[in-house]
Amino acid sequence: MMPTQTYDGTSEQNEINIDQPQELCFEKIPESNEEQQKRLQIEQLLEEHKSIIPLEKLQEIARNDHGLVTDELRRILWPQLAGVDTSNLGPAPSLSDLQNHAEYQQVVLDVNRSLKRFPPGIPYEQRIALQDQLTVLILRVINKYPNLRYYQGYHDVAVTFLLVVGEVVAFAVMEELSTNHFSECMQETMDATQKRLMFIWPLIYFENPQLFKFLEQSAVGTLFALPWYLTWFGHSLNSYKDVVRLYDYFLASPIYMPIFVTAAILLYRAEEILQVDCDMASVHCILSKLPDDLPFEELLKTSSVLYDKYSLTVIEKHVEELLRKEKLQRQLEEKRIQERRKQIARNARANNNLAKWLPQMLTPKSMLVTTAFSILVGICAYYYKNQYLAAGVS
Repeated sequence: MMPTQTYDGTSEQNEINIDQPQELCFEKIPESNEEQQKRLQIEQLLEEHKSIIPLEKLQEIARNDHGLVTDELRRILWPQLAGVDTSNLGPAPSLSDLQNHAEYQQVVLDVNRSLKRFPPGIPYEQRIALQDQLTVLILRVINKYPNLRYYQGYHDVAVTFLLVVGEVVAFAVMEELSTNHFSECMQETMDATQKRLMFIWPLIYFENPQLFKFLEQSAVGTLFALPWYLTWFGHSLNSYKDVVRLYDYFLASPIYMPIFVTAAILLYRAEEILQVDCDMASVHCILSKLPDDLPFEELLKTSSVLYDKYSLTVIEKHVEELLRKEKLQRQLEEKRIQERRKQIARNARANNNLAKWLPQMLTPKSMLVTTAFSILVGICAYYYKNQYLAAGVS
């Protein structure tokens, strides 16, 4: 159950107070015994520390099994994990105040496509109100930071925080994340993000060389993982519970932890991946679709182990070597292409020269001489043939 929505107090309840998150329901899954125990533990810590749990302890809780368990607890603790002070936040502007922004139309288009991120069966009026809130939330961030560029998928991150903590707090959280966790993704180009995604490959190479070789030979690249990284998997997972669990983990972890989760997923699915044809289309198809039954608690443990096992310096050095080899391979391929083009050009010139030479040889004068010569040869052949026949008869 989502945190309680506060309405304006009228009996019709048709106006939504955007200062509070919505009372919305996704899948209703009963708490397991472990989840219940963890929730009670967190509630006790909140009481002991007057709602402010020490950061290191809070990060440990969020990373460990079941994360923060419920959205009621996330509403309190996500801002703390993000380093946001919620005591002095201003109200959100109206949508009309932001309609002149250059990215307004693109943001609206993406927000209108975000229906799957809202609870099933949400009333139309409530959905429209949430979509307006989401549009305002996104535009506020990129309006405040002109150096940050909106990208498709950013709305998937923003809507997750909007649904849990409400528009006003979500803006403060998104402001913090946009200038830190997602700053590379919000540059003029995706060059830095594409390079960052290559950090997947050293982890695969170190842990499963056979899988690495297979993926390298398939030339699949990292495009399949781009929406995972850009949206913290929010765009690619069907389960709301899995999404918010991952957000617990990422908020409590170093910036590049989504890379390690991606590597953990590939390693977990290694056997399945190795069974498909080793070509780009087949491999991209299987990688880009995340199964609904991924064991995320196990995968997050693997991710933490990988992060502790391999330093970013070692990974980056390996990436530079991969880029060097890729550049060399590209240069060799370009050289082969140039040689083929040169050969084609030489053949074309030879054919062209022949085409020019034939008309010169077949002038009216040359044709007359050739015809006369042919007639003369014919007459001689006829004469000598008759001579030989006559000699034979006598």
